[in-house]
Amino acid sequence: MKDEQFPEFREALLSWFAKFQRDLPWRRSQDPYRIWISEIMLQQTRVAAVLPYFERFLERFPDVRALAEAPQEEVLRLWSGLGYYGRARNLHQAAKQIVASHGGQFPRSKSEVLQLAGIGEYTAAAILSMAFDEPAAVLDGNVARVLARLEAVRGDLREPQRWRALQTRADELLERKVPGDWNQALMELGAMLCPPRAPRCLLCPVRQFCAARKLGIAEELPQKRKKRAPAAVELAAAVFLDADRNSLVLPPPASSAESQTDDYVPSLVAKLWHFPTVPAGGHPETALKSFLAASLPLENAKVLRLEALGKVRHTVTYRRITVWPFLVRTKIVPRLTGAKRIALDQILDLPISNLTRKVARAALNHETAV
Repeated sequence: MKDEQFPEFREALLSWFAKFQRDLPWRRSQDPYRIWISEIMLQQTRVAAVLPYFERFLERFPDVRALAEAPQEEVLRLWSGLGYYGRARNLHQAAKQIVASHGGQFPRSKSEVLQLAGIGEYTAAAILSMAFDEPAAVLDGNVARVLARLEAVRGDLREPQRWRALQTRADELLERKVPGDWNQALMELGAMLCPPRAPRCLLCPVRQFCAARKLGIAEELPQKRKKRAPAAVELAAAVFLDADRNSLVLPPPASSAESQTDDYVPSLVAKLWHFPTVPAGGHPETALKSFLAASLPLENAKVLRLEALGKVRHTVTYRRITVWPFLVRTKIVPRLTGAKRIALDQILDLPISNLTRKVARAALNHETAV
């Protein structure tokens, strides 16, 4: 697209956005707090999944001070099920930074925003443009895909030099009079009409400017990146249950140094509360009994009766996980420093990963069926 076409291109896209944009709760004001929360939640997560979490989160933490003063466990509980829990921890830490260093006011300079936990170039540009009308162009996956088709850019878009070139182009196209609307319009176009597969070119308000469409290669771009092959991981988990239907969950692991194998790392349980879990090593029941005998104050742990609950499958970044959960009935749930003795049906209310949630539901379904 030639520079002299920029005004027409901008007008067409902004007119489309004004008429067809989705009514999303974080678009109803320029409150930097709401915009910040939404941007963090939307990282690697679909809008439909974010909406109920956003509403609940804002109801409990209506402003940055409420978030900063809350216990981290409560923040994680409100985030539970949304995944990528490092986002919630960073959000909580950044709220504390904003209160301590900026008097509870979201900073307005890019350098200060980038010092906040969990905020990078894209998120900083998004917040500054949408909340404060700062002329900062965003570049995320949606925007990069739109630009790649507009300019018929081939190759891996995430290759550093190519990504920098796309950022330069985004900066050139930016409508500096309404940078927030402009950034949202480009992202909306990528999400609604220019998705990764089957772009809806006939409905696109800027199709006349699209080089990929003219060349007939819109569906071929952007070119697929070579994906890393997923690693298969097998785990065994113990769900203790006493006569009062109490169970046992272990505290969030502090670091991968706590594990003795590369297969079991804190990322698999998202550093949250979890059932006693161990790499299965091809023999889930044997591995779990050995783990329980070595880790918990149990008598005759190796002769415990384990009831298989059926395998649970879970996928997380480059890992395909199979969990073999076992129900362990016992008179008294073992006591362990830092662990929680809690009713099985209340575990779902704790800050737990989706992996742990699936195991808990498997146990609850089994008990309901018995």
